[in-house]
Amino acid sequence: MKTIAKDDGAITAEYAIATLAGVAFAGLMLLVMRSEEVRSLLFGLVARALGVS
Repeated sequence: MKTIAKDDGAITAEYAIATLAGVAFAGLMLLVMRSEEVRSLLFGLVARALGVS
């Protein structure tokens, strides 16, 4: 018979919190990437790195 420790489920809760934080960060990045200023800045950076004008 297994005894229940006080910290059973703590790992699952940590995974859930980390997953929620990751989803929130991805949503924030999606909002930032939809910005025209950020898009043009990144396009210019990649074009400069590739030597394309």
